Amino acid sequence: MLHYVSLKVADIDRSASFYDSMLGPLGWRRQEEGAGAVGWGLTRAVFYIERDESQRPGFGEISFAAKSIPAVKASFESGLENGGEPVAEPGSAPHLGNGNYAARLRDPDGYVVELVVAHN
Repeated sequence: MLHYVSLKVADIDRSASFYDSMLGPLGWRRQEEGAGAVGWGLTRAVFYIERDESQRPGFGEISFAAKSIPAVKASFESGLENGGEPVAEPGSAPHLGNGNYAARLRDPDGYVVELVVAHN
């Protein structure tokens, strides 16, 4: 079982704004906040960003489950409006399994963020 995930980011304020906007439509809220870190979750923080000024563009991917197709679309659009770059527009995602719907975008530090409704 996964306990938490933490990504290193160059600009904590920029990245926190991005994740606030993108995770809000999924029902996630800030659960923890300090000078060098912010944590989000549904009931407790399980996803964190931590300040690291030496951060180079990120690599890797994280996937967030959504409850509905409209939530995927809203999260994707909000992320784009707050510094994200599109990787894959919202749509059918058969590579994730029959009936799945997903979108992918790159966060301000270069990490790929996937939003998915899994129907299998």
